[in-house]
Amino acid sequence: MLYLVGLGLGDAKDITVKGLEAVRRCRRVYLEAYTSVLTVGKEALEEFYGKELILADREMVEQEADSLLKEADVCDVAFLVVGDPFGATTHSDLVLRAVKLGIPYKVIHNASIMNAVGCCGLQLYNFGETISIVFWTNTWKPESFFDKIEKNRQNGMHTLCLLDIKVKEQSLENLMKGKKIYEPPRYMSVNQAAEQLLAIIQNRRLQGIKPGITENTICVGLARVGALDEKIASGTLQQMSTVELGAPLHSLIVTGSMHPLELEMLKLFSVDSSIFENNACQRTT
Repeated sequence: MLYLVGLGLGDAKDITVKGLEAVRRCRRVYLEAYTSVLTVGKEALEEFYGKELILADREMVEQEADSLLKEADVCDVAFLVVGDPFGATTHSDLVLRAVKLGIPYKVIHNASIMNAVGCCGLQLYNFGETISIVFWTNTWKPESFFDKIEKNRQNGMHTLCLLDIKVKEQSLENLMKGKKIYEPPRYMSVNQAAEQLLAIIQNRRLQGIKPGITENTICVGLARVGALDEKIASGTLQQMSTVELGAPLHSLIVTGSMHPLELEMLKLFSVDSSIFENNACQRTT
């Protein structure tokens, strides 16, 4: 049996009882280590689970999946995922590979940022399509995610923006030379995401396009959701470019139309409460 086990968002104890029982039954236990991170390290998980964990990076999961599934037809193997197992499409691919090999699988769900984001007070059924904001480079500055935020906002929907994670990435030079040298991990902050959105707004104005969101659009920054030191800040997009939320992981929400109850909740986390005093910010331009 292949078990795909969600670990939740905080620390070692966020695993479900069902998930922990499955992990302790397994001969091999892999820890997916590239789509998200917990606030504790591999050693803390091993101590609590009573199992040695094998780190599974992107290369192993995407290119060596058969080795990960080896003997899963005759013994139990677990694949641990921060949040919920289906928070990343890679894990669907793993299930399809297992089925093709005749290996039965079981999914043990847990909380993920996709539902825990409700902690800020915005109602989950008012969210539109979730988007990812990637790190820009000097030569690659995509803007397609901005169009999706605008579309959600036109429909009155909020947008959850998942921020880029770079783990075990190679520089272009080392990649071309075939050197297995990896860059230090990088995690996009709310500040960086806001700065990129602000740059797109400026670019579009220069092109004579009126952007669907502006510097004054109400946003929410979240950091380490589910951890003891979770931090939430609400304010304008401009304010999100300077707000201090500390260590990763961060997420950003660009709001759409807001119910009065949502506005009241966002006031609890406001950088500057005056921006919520006028109900016009329900549809801030």
